[in-house]
Amino acid sequence: MDYRATTPDHASSPRARAAFRLAVRLTLAFVALLWALLALDAILGLDATPFGVRPRTVEGLAGLLFAPLFHTGFEHLLQNTPPLVVLGIAMLYLYPQACRIVLPAIWLGPGLAVWLFARGGVHLGASGLVYGLIAYVLTAGLIRRDRRALAAALAVAFLYGAAVWGVLPIRARTSWETHLAAALIGFVLALALRRRDAVPTVRYDWEGGDDVVDLDPIEEHERTLH
Repeated sequence: MDYRATTPDHASSPRARAAFRLAVRLTLAFVALLWALLALDAILGLDATPFGVRPRTVEGLAGLLFAPLFHTGFEHLLQNTPPLVVLGIAMLYLYPQACRIVLPAIWLGPGLAVWLFARGGVHLGASGLVYGLIAYVLTAGLIRRDRRALAAALAVAFLYGAAVWGVLPIRARTSWETHLAAALIGFVLALALRRRDAVPTVRYDWEGGDDVVDLDPIEEHERTLH
């Protein structure tokens, strides 16, 4: 097993800083949308129940698209907000190619699994996104060989390691089915997409051989043009 560190030049490059700012803006915009919908729900006295996943019912199919956008109340969304911000930024910044597959998969996949197999009732909230992102960022960081991804994985393990209890059927009002399905999807995709996002790396002297710099496809194409 070898280890490769991200090159300092890449980590501090204008392109990397711009990518990080974009990840922050997109994540905060999504979280702001969730809070705006909750506020609208409270002000107008709307019922979010029709937007949830209701297993094995025709009307419950709408929840596959809308369930992650709606929450049962202030406390519910408040619990999801910090991990959504942290994990959303990490996903968009570290895995800009894989996120095009991962985000739609953890948005739709858990809802479909819940609709097919879960208990009756209404399943609402963005916690499926949280569990899918935890599984992906943690797994991908451990199997990749760059410093930033590994640091993100360790941070996720430290901050959200206790989330493992959420995939067990120990709380009646918790949609553990959503959590479990999302975590499995995130884990499988981390394995399947482990080579999707290449990063600039250098090989340490003690590894032997010449220094190696791996460029992502965009950077490699740009260099060939010059």
